[in-house]
Amino acid sequence: MATTTVHLVRHGEVHNPDGVLYGRIPGYRLSDRGQAMARRVAQHLSGAGRDVVAVVASPLQRAQETATPTSEAFGLTLATDHRLVEAGNHFEGTTIGKNPGQLANPKYWRYLWNPLRPSWGEPYADQVTRMRAAVDDARRAHEGHEVVLVSHQLPVWVTRRSYEGGSLAHDPRRRQCALASMTSLTFDGETFVGLHYTEPAADLLAGADPVPGA
Repeated sequence: MATTTVHLVRHGEVHNPDGVLYGRIPGYRLSDRGQAMARRVAQHLSGAGRDVVAVVASPLQRAQETATPTSEAFGLTLATDHRLVEAGNHFEGTTIGKNPGQLANPKYWRYLWNPLRPSWGEPYADQVTRMRAAVDDARRAHEGHEVVLVSHQLPVWVTRRSYEGGSLAHDPRRRQCALASMTSLTFDGETFVGLHYTEPAADLLAGADPVPGA
């Protein structure tokens, strides 16, 4: 069987001075630090002599900008897959991620009835379904090689949980999916055989904006 690796990369830091939960809102670009993170991912992969044959990104600007240095480093055309997009969220456009105390406002209560689904946004199971379909298509199309898929924290995290057999419901504060991190899935043929997590931009994380997109 051929060994294939699919790297799920979270985008770099976003320019978001107001702490908005930006979700799928267009126009949120990488900060200068985020651009440096993107370059660090490209250096990490190309410097290790990786066999990367495809780079695919979510359609959102921050993911496209994160993927670009890696696609350029390997001389590849950057592809886009809408299945890698950020999770849908009813709180999109608010600053709840930065100021969670706002959830005490009764106008938000109708979204909080089921944290296991979750009721405030796209169900975890739906995120896993679309993400794993993208992973499977990438694995089949590039069997025996490595592929980079650039996505977002929550979709990457619940996808990892699904491969590890863990519960999709979780405490967002405990996600192991830092900015510009890589969650690398290894397959022997069609069989998932292992997972490895790395942070190529670890030294740039101190002081970075921790607010996730969803």
